[in-house]
Amino acid sequence: MLVESPPEPRAATAPAPPNRRATRAVGLLASVVILVIVALASIAIGARGLSLDQVWHGLFEDSGTYGDTVVADRLSRTLLGLLAGAALGLAGAVLQALTRNPLADPGLLGINAGASAAVVSAITFLGVTSLSGYVWFAFCGAAAVGALVWFLGGSRGATPVRLALAGTAISAALYGYLQAVMILDEAALGRMRFWTVGSLTSATDETIVQVLPFMAVGMVLALCLARPLNAMAMGDDTAKALGANLNRTRALAMLAATVLCGAATAACGPIVFVGLMVPHVVRSFTGPDLRWILPYATVLSPVLLLGADVIGRVVARPAELQVGIVTAILGGPVFIFLVRRRRTAQL
Repeated sequence: MLVESPPEPRAATAPAPPNRRATRAVGLLASVVILVIVALASIAIGARGLSLDQVWHGLFEDSGTYGDTVVADRLSRTLLGLLAGAALGLAGAVLQALTRNPLADPGLLGINAGASAAVVSAITFLGVTSLSGYVWFAFCGAAAVGALVWFLGGSRGATPVRLALAGTAISAALYGYLQAVMILDEAALGRMRFWTVGSLTSATDETIVQVLPFMAVGMVLALCLARPLNAMAMGDDTAKALGANLNRTRALAMLAATVLCGAATAACGPIVFVGLMVPHVVRSFTGPDLRWILPYATVLSPVLLLGADVIGRVVARPAELQVGIVTAILGGPVFIFLVRRRRTAQL
């Protein structure tokens, strides 16, 4: 994984011209409109398409028809996609700022691996089979790995490189454990096969209620870290001169990313590339200022996740592809393009 040197101070902190700020604000508003359109498409499109009239009746005039039932089911799925997408996008943006690596994603620090390992262990050794049980084990696993990475990375003396190395090492060990357990326990493999690819199909009101408090806290914390993370992007010495508390900022950034990614993974399974692609794309038109990157990532990441979910329903009708498979298919070529563009820019 490439570790990028800190950008020039002027690029990170210079105030944007008024016309550029207005353009960013208009772009953010347009992004919200796009998100609303994609969310409506997520409710209307599926194995059976619904008309706008049926969607309206299902949302606001419950008459007990089949269409209303479908809308109610898809509404939970869409709400979970909105929350999980925003959480993954914010977690990716925070981790990219924390590690100073624009190619980082929530899996870099082992958070996805920790959640997955906890769920596999719960299924294999404790016989947990319900989604409500998965949620808490997955979240605890993500939190435990986040704390371990922080400790191994040097805790108060943590640096971006140490955190990335610790996360990579823990991820490798945990994914080896996952493969061993699932190979030895065929029953666990059968129960895990859908969860491990990432899916919104099991979304329920209960799941949303369980993860919503964690996602809300993580989002607020991440958005509040925009200014100190901007200061850290200029280098540790400059950040200290500006009054930033490096240890506190890194600890809070780790906490925010762990809570966000842990909650999203707990509810949907490990979904890859959302936290990588969206912050990187957003940075290309907002610049390096996290005060804009974080809000844009919060809005556009659910667009990607829900859009991928809709594509998965359309291309395999009457069955469907899990959203984690679609994001992986879309994300692979995009990741290669990003790496090649970075190499070209460095030549």
